[in-house]
Amino acid sequence: MAAPPQSQAQDLRRVIGFSGGIAIIVGITIGSGIFRTPPTIAGLVPNALVIMALWTAFGLISVCGALALAELSTMLPRAGGVYVFLREAYGDAAAFVFGWLYVLVTTPTTVAALSVVFAEFLLNLLGRAQDARTVQLIALAAIVVLTGANVIGTRVGAAVSQVTTFVKVTALAAIILGVFLLGHGSLANMTAGGAVPVSGLARAVASVIWTYDGWIAVSMIAGEVVAPERLMKRIIIVGMLLIVTLYIGANLAYLYMMPIGVMAQQKEAIARTVITAIAGPAAGVVIMLAIMTSVFGALNGNLLAKPRVAFAMARDGLIFSFLGKVHPRWNTPWTALVIQGIVAIIMVLVLKDFDTLTTYFVVVEWAALIFAVAAVIVLRRKMANAPRPFRTPVYPLVPLIFVVGTVVGLAAIVWGALQAGNVSPIYGLGIAVAGFPVHYVWKRLQRSA
Repeated sequence: MAAPPQSQAQDLRRVIGFSGGIAIIVGITIGSGIFRTPPTIAGLVPNALVIMALWTAFGLISVCGALALAELSTMLPRAGGVYVFLREAYGDAAAFVFGWLYVLVTTPTTVAALSVVFAEFLLNLLGRAQDARTVQLIALAAIVVLTGANVIGTRVGAAVSQVTTFVKVTALAAIILGVFLLGHGSLANMTAGGAVPVSGLARAVASVIWTYDGWIAVSMIAGEVVAPERLMKRIIIVGMLLIVTLYIGANLAYLYMMPIGVMAQQKEAIARTVITAIAGPAAGVVIMLAIMTSVFGALNGNLLAKPRVAFAMARDGLIFSFLGKVHPRWNTPWTALVIQGIVAIIMVLVLKDFDTLTTYFVVVEWAALIFAVAAVIVLRRKMANAPRPFRTPVYPLVPLIFVVGTVVGLAAIVWGALQAGNVSPIYGLGIAVAGFPVHYVWKRLQRSA
C-alpha cells in the first residue's frame, strides 16, 4: 500500500527528542498498576515464586513485542503507530477496527480509569471521604487540565511527561533501594507460598498484563519524534528495559518487606505502607505524592499519544475528516484531543467496576497487539526492500515469543473471567468484530457521497 503524501505525514511538528520519548513510554506504562495490583495478585496467587515468574515472563514478552515495534516504528515513522502498521500489513479494514476500538472504547476508558484512581489517591492523601461526586469532580478536572495542556502544544505535553516520569522513576528506585538497604525484611518471604488455584492464576495474569500495558502507545507519536529512524529504536528498547527492571525490583521489595499473606491484605497503596515502615509517616506521605504524580503522568501520556490514532485515521479518510484538523497556532491534532477528552469525561460519569474494565482492556487491546507484532513478519514479505534502520534481533523467534505468549495469556484470562462470571472480554471482542461491518458501511457511504 502506498504511503501517504509527504506533506500529509509531516503536518505535525517533530519536536520530541530522546528524553521526551523515554518519558512518554515510561510515563504511559507506569501508572497506577505497580502501586495498585501487587496486593490483588498476592490474594489471587499465594506463592511468591509464581508471582515473580508472572512478572518476569510478561516482562520478557513485552520486551519481545517492543523489539518488533522498534523495527516497524523506524520503518514507518508516522503519526498513528500501530494503526499505520496494521494498515500497511493487512489493509484498511483491520486498521479501521483497531482505530474504532481506540477512539470509542479503550483510550477514553483508560483515561477515565486513571483519572478516577488519581482522584481516589488525592482524597486518601487528604484524609477526605471518597464520595462518588467528589471523585468525579476531581477526575473531570484532571482530564480538562491535561487535555488543554496537550492542545496548547506537544512540547507542553511532553514536558509534563518528563517531569512526572522523573518523579515516578525516582520514587520506585527509592522504594527498591530503601527496602534492601534500610528495610528489615526476610528473604524467606520471596520463596514462601502454597498451592495456586488455576482460576486465580488466570485473573492474576490479567492484572500483570494490565500493569505492562501502554508501551505500544509510544509508536503513535513517531510522526513527532526528531530523527525517528535513529531515535525510535533507542526510545522503545531503553524505555522497556527500564520499565521491566523497575517492576521486578518493586515486587521483590514488596515481597521482602512482608509475607505474601500480609501483602494480600494491603488495600491502600502498598508502596506507602512499605516506606512508612522504613522511614515513618512523613516519608509515606511523600511516596503517596509520588504515586499521584505517577498516575497523573500516565493520564497525560495517554492523552498525548493516543489521539494520534484518530488523527491518522481521519487523514486516511477512514473516519470523520474534522478529527484530522491541526491547530493553526500550536500544530497539534486539537479536535482529536478534545473529542477524546469529551468521551473520557462521559466514561467517568458512567464508570463503575475498575477490575472488570481492566480485564476488558487487556483482552481487547492485547489481541490487537498480536496482529501488530505479527505485522513485522507480514511486512518482511510485503515490503521486503523497504529501508529498515533497525531490524528485530533473532528474527522470527522474538516476534513469535510475543505472539505465542500473548495468545496463551489471553486465553487464560478469558477462561478465568468466564469461570468468575465476568463476560466483559466477550463484549470487548464483540465490539471489535462489529468494527468490520461498520467499516464496510463507511466505505459504501464514502463511495456514494
